[in-house]
Amino acid sequence: MAFSPETALKYLRRAHQQSRLAHAYLFSGAPGSGKRALAADLVGLVNDIEPDQVFSTGARDVFIAEPESKSRRIVTEQIRSLEHALQMRAPPGRRKVAIISDADRLQPQAANAFLKTLEEPPQNSLLLLLSALPEVLPDTVLSRCIEIPLAAPDSQSSPEQGKLIELLRSTAQEKTWSVQQAYRLGQGLQRLLNGIRDEIRTKHADALKNEEARYRNSTDGSWLEEREDYYKALTESLYVQRRARLIETLFVWWSDLLRAKNGVERRDLPALKKETTSVAARFSTAEILRRLRRLEELRDHLDRNIQEALAIEVAFLKIFGS
Repeated sequence: MAFSPETALKYLRRAHQQSRLAHAYLFSGAPGSGKRALAADLVGLVNDIEPDQVFSTGARDVFIAEPESKSRRIVTEQIRSLEHALQMRAPPGRRKVAIISDADRLQPQAANAFLKTLEEPPQNSLLLLLSALPEVLPDTVLSRCIEIPLAAPDSQSSPEQGKLIELLRSTAQEKTWSVQQAYRLGQGLQRLLNGIRDEIRTKHADALKNEEARYRNSTDGSWLEEREDYYKALTESLYVQRRARLIETLFVWWSDLLRAKNGVERRDLPALKKETTSVAARFSTAEILRRLRRLEELRDHLDRNIQEALAIEVAFLKIFGS
């Protein structure tokens, strides 16, 4: 059963009030399900600080490890540094908190290094692992955490995401996957992205025209240039956000494939449950993981502003090709 962040926090607050809070939790759920917010709320509760300070630099008694290297992995050195910080004495009435964000990105050596901390947690410590794909974590790690799965966010039913889900449904119904099919799916995603960009540009062009008409005679030309730059930056920012949600929808679907392959009932895209089960039967667990990693590479490439159309085409040949 998956919880809303609000319900999960009520459960954790009650456990804290009864002094029954566990030493290690795994907050799992699709991107956007509220894992970081729940972690921040819990830390704010146990250490009496504002939740919005938890992930800020220099938050007292809070130590965070997340992907930072070029490989977008959490490496052993980060875990060693986190463990060293946890050995410090916490002030009275507070806990030392370790948060591992994107825990599924732990290198195997880093996961093994953290295992001893999970087995023998320092006194007055709280260990929080956050993951959209807990199935790839070692069983030795999973067995030492209490998992709290969070429900997929409602925002995943936006119009463009609905269209992408239909593209995935059509792809899943293909008996065999090929280079041509992967190319068609990539082109379908690109058309969705082009539509998103055009929609945002049109909306902002209209807003700029309205401002120009209203203030034309009361401002100089430099003001108009500044507003043009403002709307250009805003257009790009909103576009990148909506593109990221589409990429995350792909990530969620492949995560569901991994669950289906390993007999896990939970689905973050229940509308595709039948298709997910069918496609999962075609691949081994290792092959699904390989394609998930290719999808993660695409996400990272887009974050680094690599040429979008080419990045999508190359990645989709690896992710959805034969």
